[in-house]
Amino acid sequence: MSDAQNSGQEAPAAPVKPPMREALIAAAFDLFLKRGFEQTTVDDIVAQAGVGRRSFFRYFPSKEDVVFPDHERCLKDMTAFLDASADTDDPVLRACDAARLVMRMYAENPTFSVERYRLTKQVPGLRVYELSVVRSYERTLASYLRDRFTVRGDGSLRAEVIAAAVVAAHNHGLRAWLRTDGRGDAAEMVGSALDYVAGAWTSGQSPGAAGPEEEDDVVVVITKRHTPMWRVVREVEAGLQGE
Repeated sequence: MSDAQNSGQEAPAAPVKPPMREALIAAAFDLFLKRGFEQTTVDDIVAQAGVGRRSFFRYFPSKEDVVFPDHERCLKDMTAFLDASADTDDPVLRACDAARLVMRMYAENPTFSVERYRLTKQVPGLRVYELSVVRSYERTLASYLRDRFTVRGDGSLRAEVIAAAVVAAHNHGLRAWLRTDGRGDAAEMVGSALDYVAGAWTSGQSPGAAGPEEEDDVVVVITKRHTPMWRVVREVEAGLQGE
């Protein structure tokens, strides 16, 4: 029996070890920052984490994946968010809100996000990997928007352009926040950039639309009383294009 038990006091609890996945991430970043990404091997990471190589590859397919451990989950969250959209949701605003999910992921751990930003700037291979991650988000947004703009003749083009604009605006605001070392307001910086996109694309008129001096058209749309406004606008636009 310990002295603590003899004195009637509880022995201090043993420190809780982080889950294996988090331990691997922590070990990897500690080594990346000390030695450099290129100079650190998977064997180095597992040795520091105190686990075997199999444990590493159970969680991460490659060394690059440990730098972006949360994007797969975030992409699933974004997809579920878009799939849960109601008919009354404006597609562009919904896409912008989906991008805010990514911003919140970064803002959950500013220190880690800033370290990753600095590391990615230094390693060309990580920049290429990051571009593939960004493209995954863009494809997910474009797929959602394409379904909403299917009635339009330019629906596919519009979906691709708006998705690219949403991602570009999000990344612009995010990088501005990261350059403050995570001390700024991520929601405000990203939000103001996304508002710029929303303002450009939720009016129902795309860039290059007919000017006031061109001949006016009259379009009659017959629809149900409770049809979402975005759907009415979409049908009007389709009619103006002669579809």
